[in-house]
Amino acid sequence: MPFSTVEKLSEHVGGEVTLRGWLYNLRSSKKIQFMLVRDGTGTCQCLAFRNALSEEVFEAIGRLNQECSLTVTGVVKEDARAPGGHELNVSGFELIGDSLDYPITKKEHGVDFLLSHRHLWVRSKLQHAILRIRAEVIAGCQEWLNDEGFIRYDTPLLTPCSAEGTSTLFETQYFDEGPAFLAQTGQLYVESGMMSFGRVYCFGPTFRAEKSKTRRHLTEFWMIEPEAAFVGHEENLEIQEQMVSAVVARVLAKCGKELEALDRDRAVLEKIKAPFVRMTYDRALAILAEHAAELGDAGVPVWGDDFGAPHEALLSRLNEKPLFITHYPAAIKAFYMQPDPERPEVALCYDMLAPEGYGEVIGGSERIHDAELLESRIREHGLNVEDYQWYLDLRRYGSVPHSGFGIGIERLTTWISGIRHIRETIPFPRLLGKIYP
Repeated sequence: MPFSTVEKLSEHVGGEVTLRGWLYNLRSSKKIQFMLVRDGTGTCQCLAFRNALSEEVFEAIGRLNQECSLTVTGVVKEDARAPGGHELNVSGFELIGDSLDYPITKKEHGVDFLLSHRHLWVRSKLQHAILRIRAEVIAGCQEWLNDEGFIRYDTPLLTPCSAEGTSTLFETQYFDEGPAFLAQTGQLYVESGMMSFGRVYCFGPTFRAEKSKTRRHLTEFWMIEPEAAFVGHEENLEIQEQMVSAVVARVLAKCGKELEALDRDRAVLEKIKAPFVRMTYDRALAILAEHAAELGDAGVPVWGDDFGAPHEALLSRLNEKPLFITHYPAAIKAFYMQPDPERPEVALCYDMLAPEGYGEVIGGSERIHDAELLESRIREHGLNVEDYQWYLDLRRYGSVPHSGFGIGIERLTTWISGIRHIRETIPFPRLLGKIYP
């Protein structure tokens, strides 16, 4: 008897196959049992008719528990009304692992309950769809970068010093060497690879000890961070918009049923094509002032303030495409960002805001490539210059203009999926006050 996955049932129409999976739902009547069986590739309706089975088998199917694992054998039939367009007329089944009193039922559950059962919640239809999209976002980012000549260059998760300010570091003791910190970014280290390969990227988890409870923040999240030699401000923007456009197109092509399950408006995503909108920080301030009444308690920032979530949300709702906010004040940005030669008080940096109010999904900049300027910026930020001698070496030995950015996988997935909370875009979210399971 051939085994099949749900997604390949179309290859077996009229034939008998065996599915291996889990019982997602069961409805019963006197004459028929409706079994929804999922296997990770999809969900299939399996019909068990009383007159086609022994009484013992038919009654045993009716006693199956939600999320038990099993094999189901039957003939594949086409049916446009069924999930996936096919169903199985059951001729037999085998229970593999029972599932007594499965805790996540059809009734409404609170968020705390679901997060405490995250190891089981990921089996549900919507969570499955979101994490499928996440997987395609990751694959799309890496495939696009690989095709464009970027080399993956892995960077350490334990670092001896800060990359983006000392207030959001997780500290641990590193043997007898003193304190070490969980990496806030791989960017400083990936720049060493840029000097070797020209175009590189790192991909891995990053950690920020921000005591934030907003729907846009995680304590542990995943970033892809490309870095490219001989790339300036404008070309860096072009790389980002081409990459994001390609990733969105990939999700549209490969995740149709997942987007449908999430009730995501495909027409919104179909508009995401380069070029994207560009706007300076100064212009953004002026627009926020024009919409002051809509900002409520958040208020209008003054020059030199960073933008908060309400400001980014308002700006990103004004455009159908992602929006680049450029030329932020240098004083509020990381020490390694290149000042604008024509206006040194602002940096050649940018945040990409996703439309529909989702806000920042990418942050990037041209990097300082002059050793003396970089050292002075390190001092201005109150950091220990000795900790960054290796980083300064990259400017002392064959320095070149270069640029890079970091793209947050969870934020990008949240926007593309059209969901509200970032916590659902990672298998096990780490939040303030939440580390179990």
